[in-house]
Amino acid sequence: MNVLGLSFYYHDSSAALVQDGVLVAAAEEERFSRRKHDSGFPGLAIDFCLKQGRITLDDVDFVVFYEKPFVKLERMLLSAMATFPNSAAVFRESMQRWVSDKLWIKSMMQKQLDLPASKFLFADHHMSHAASSFFTSHFKDSAILTVDGAGEWSTATLGHGVGNQITIHKELRFPHSLGLLYSAFTAYCGFEINEGEYKLMGMHPYGKPRFVDEIYKLIHVAEDGSLWHDMRFFAYHFSRDNTLAQAFGEHFGKPPRDPKDGDKSLDPYYCDMAASIQVVTEQVLLKMVKHAHELTGSRNLCLAGGVALNSVANYKLLREGPFDDVYVHPAPGDDGGAVGAAYWAYNHLLKQPRGPVLTSPYLGSSYTDAEIEAFLKKHDIPFQHIADDAQFFDFVARKLVDGAVCGWFRGRFEWGPRALGARSIIADPRKAEMKDKLNATIKFREAFRPFAPSVTVEAASDFFDIDEAARHYPARFMLYVAPVRPEKRSVLPGITHEDGSGRLQTVFADVSPAYHAIIKRFGELTGVPVVMNTSFNLKGEPIVEDPSHAFNTFSLSGMDYLFLGNFVVSKEAKKKIAETRFVLRHEGDSVTEMVS
Repeated sequence: MNVLGLSFYYHDSSAALVQDGVLVAAAEEERFSRRKHDSGFPGLAIDFCLKQGRITLDDVDFVVFYEKPFVKLERMLLSAMATFPNSAAVFRESMQRWVSDKLWIKSMMQKQLDLPASKFLFADHHMSHAASSFFTSHFKDSAILTVDGAGEWSTATLGHGVGNQITIHKELRFPHSLGLLYSAFTAYCGFEINEGEYKLMGMHPYGKPRFVDEIYKLIHVAEDGSLWHDMRFFAYHFSRDNTLAQAFGEHFGKPPRDPKDGDKSLDPYYCDMAASIQVVTEQVLLKMVKHAHELTGSRNLCLAGGVALNSVANYKLLREGPFDDVYVHPAPGDDGGAVGAAYWAYNHLLKQPRGPVLTSPYLGSSYTDAEIEAFLKKHDIPFQHIADDAQFFDFVARKLVDGAVCGWFRGRFEWGPRALGARSIIADPRKAEMKDKLNATIKFREAFRPFAPSVTVEAASDFFDIDEAARHYPARFMLYVAPVRPEKRSVLPGITHEDGSGRLQTVFADVSPAYHAIIKRFGELTGVPVVMNTSFNLKGEPIVEDPSHAFNTFSLSGMDYLFLGNFVVSKEAKKKIAETRFVLRHEGDSVTEMVS
């Protein structure tokens, strides 16, 4: 049975294919369209999934959308009526989009995919989140907590998964939302909502949580974690342009930082605000998970929704919560809804048996050595090919030891927002200056932004406070921020956050053999089997998908080497190409040569 899951028309459109209970492909549309947070119909991602599954649309049994549009429209209409006339502008703009596109999703999908109406199903937004986590986990029985900005009406749900069935017991409803509360502080600190939450998390170790009590004056939190907002301080429920009401800034005695202000330095006030909302988020989540444990009696917890990308909170829930084990899907946000919708239909609705546990995030496209070589030769890019893997891994490791910053492109790209060693930029974590170098000359982003460590799973517990590292699935997907062991912090200055922690990825030889091999070899040379890892992209761009994207990003940054499979491109090759006035640019689906 072939089930195609789709998520689109909000942000991070995606497609996923489940074949007989196995997730064979999943990808965000932005990787192919090259539009960051592409929210359009995921036609390119669908094409990829079908190709990966070796099927055509005629072979698809069901297409499942990740939420219910009419229920979401109901929420928007009732919210607009309740806040009129303040909501007039956002209502007008929203209705234009709904009447032209969102209201007719089923007929649009039928037209785009040329399939009968009987093949289309619609899952509830938070059920899709829950299914994405539970049905890919290693748990037969688990409490399930989903927390995000908002779905149709729900902003959080508490459920219980047993076998191939999920029951939702409780929900929190819009406009009261932990995800929207965190986003409000993202906006207050001058960052873009749905993009800047990572930056807020990156800032929080530099601050002190001195505004916690003031934040609690905006909300009420019950012992079960249910949340109520005093809506006098917020505007997201009626405004097109503003998340915060004027009263929000007045309450804290300082207006929001201007998002157009290019200076996003570590202002102590905003660092303290970031630290404060992080503490409040963790406290509310801890109440929620304690209640989930009481309600379900399960020893396991599945997390999903955009708030589950808060890796700092995830680790706190593991350490301080009542559950023995925690699982987080590698794409817990709305992109992961495509996977959840497909599994909801296959397991929960059709009552099919559970498939294998998701151990690998590598569900995207890949390119053969022949395709990579053809690309390099077509564009006269000088390269070196090291066919022997052991020699190649040694070459890469030695370049890292020498201080090189390298683009690493190999195998199928990662599912979800994290770069996990298939489309990564890697460097030596032992060098403190690497953080500033990568932010300033490679990523072109704020100087305070941290970088992640990729560590062999065998050595993870030696360097990080994560015992029995192999059993912690979120660590595979870079969804825990764990303390770096005190004696190792001076050894790993490039990846150690201000508070002594690191957002680690545990790397397994059977899941990512090449990436594991270079980290292991680097460890043999240095005694430190850890590399510094960040996503292979420039600021404002999606992570690279094909060799042309990788080379273009390499060309426009200060990287020293590009590794495409076992092919090596050096910065000298980059200079040679520049001297011949050759510019490589990716436009749509084709690579063209342009003379400057």
